[in-house]
Amino acid sequence: QVQLVESGGGSVQAGGSLRLSCAASGYTYSANCMGWFRQAPGMEREGVALIYIRVGTTYLADSVKGRFTISHDNANNMVFLQMNNLKPNDTGMYYCTAGRGGCYSNLNRPGNFDYWGQGTQVTVTS
Repeated sequence: QVQLVESGGGSVQAGGSLRLSCAASGYTYSANCMGWFRQAPGMEREGVALIYIRVGTTYLADSVKGRFTISHDNANNMVFLQMNNLKPNDTGMYYCTAGRGGCYSNLNRPGNFDYWGQGTQVTVTS
């Protein structure tokens, strides 16, 4: 089992920045791909950013490219999401996830991930 705990959410005005953190514990060696999904009220969960833990290759949703960056700190079992130039449609619950499988082509496949955090709320006001 892998436990994931998110932090760093909050309310910010459009154009602002937030940095989300995800702390992983447990059998973290079993995780190959980690990242972030988000879900707005009434919407499906969508992939935001993924990273291969061992090699650092990243994948970003088109809607966040140029604004968001995903990174990892393997020594401390942490994954981060730096979000800049936030927009109102970035609002939602952000979930950290980890999976034993790969990242490639899984940005829109939340069912392929094995572990999920409880989420942290991000609200962007105009």
